[in-house]
Amino acid sequence: MTEKKNFEVLIIGGSYAGLSAAMALGRSMRLVLIIDSGKPCNIQAPHSHNFLTQDGQTPGQITAIGKEQVLQYKTIQVIHAKAVSAKKMDAGFEVVTESGVSYTGNKILFATGIADQMLSIQGFAECWGITIAHCPYCHGYEVRDTALGVLANGDAAFELCRMINHWSKNLTLFTNGKSTLAQDQENKIRMKNINIAETEIESIENNDGRIQNIVFKDGATCSIAALFTRVPFEQHCRLPEELGCTMTKDGFIETDDLHRTNIAGVYAAGDNSTPLRAVSAAVAAGTKAGAFINKELIDESFENP
Repeated sequence: MTEKKNFEVLIIGGSYAGLSAAMALGRSMRLVLIIDSGKPCNIQAPHSHNFLTQDGQTPGQITAIGKEQVLQYKTIQVIHAKAVSAKKMDAGFEVVTESGVSYTGNKILFATGIADQMLSIQGFAECWGITIAHCPYCHGYEVRDTALGVLANGDAAFELCRMINHWSKNLTLFTNGKSTLAQDQENKIRMKNINIAETEIESIENNDGRIQNIVFKDGATCSIAALFTRVPFEQHCRLPEELGCTMTKDGFIETDDLHRTNIAGVYAAGDNSTPLRAVSAAVAAGTKAGAFINKELIDESFENP
């Protein structure tokens, strides 16, 4: 059978937002192609939480179930490939994969996520998503009431300490160098009996991603169960920017409430366009994006019969 190359909707990214959008579109009888490189940002996370009916499942299990259900809709196709170029045409868009295959679609949805940038501390990357996390709603309950750490400084440290202190009263703030907290912030932190460690960190001792000790450059150590921090990120895919999509000052793809970008026909959903990083949020965003892409296609069919 000849592989189809022309679709109504091209979805770049086949994780939660992409699959959810595809389901909404498949149920709307739209011809959809999902192009997925298979590199989700939560690939190291052992479990996913705060997603009703799937609490505690592994990210891979949720994705596998989602893909199986999405592919029940015969108008949806999934390919494992990396999209390397995208361009606007007179009618729709053309996307080319790394292998040189070209696909066209009337609309395009970027559900490409983001790529976290690891801190240059030995052991940090191995623990990321396992016992080093950015979100207590996703990972806090499992380490509640244990010795926890916050790795941050200044205003970010103050806000993160206030949040994580709710999950554990045994908390240490690691500023990884001289504290830049304002005096009133430091006073409030100390009133909550939160320790402040200003010594620079040498490494994080761990066993398969599970923290054993924070090792400082002076040789001292501190034993904790988990560490919460925020790391820089970059877009996992540069194609939205190459198409001319506007980015926010924080590095997200700018969209309106319907997940439309500033480029007509281009949508974005999931972690690439919001700081609210959760499986449930990505699924909801995908469903909404898929529904409004379908509505736009319907509107256009009435304008151009």
